[in-house]
Amino acid sequence: MKYTKEQRLEIGRKIHESGLSNFNAGIAFGISDESARRYRIMYEQSQAIEHAPVKSHSSHINKEALINVGEPLSSDDYSSMSREELIEELMKSRIREARLKKGYLVKGVGAEKEYILLDNKSTR
Repeated sequence: MKYTKEQRLEIGRKIHESGLSNFNAGIAFGISDESARRYRIMYEQSQAIEHAPVKSHSSHINKEALINVGEPLSSDDYSSMSREELIEELMKSRIREARLKKGYLVKGVGAEKEYILLDNKSTR
């Protein structure tokens, strides 16, 4: 029987809270012991993500900004930045330069990411 993601997480929660072994949980829920193990791990990972601490922007480099490399800033914008922000902008400009050398640009982030070829030739 196929379960939805919510149903798998609920089964994983019950297995996690009960402390049953994978084998006994599989018997109790009518699934294989491997499925019981995967559902429990899926639940535990979802809990770890929900309770993960949020870091401030100044303590780490913004990875989304590195993926979505936009247009360069003006010199006035650079003069008002902190050291960490200047380092981040330098990294973004180097990534932008490397992508241009390979013949493409990237717009958007995550599922919205779009690769734009600069010419019709293959990049290989």
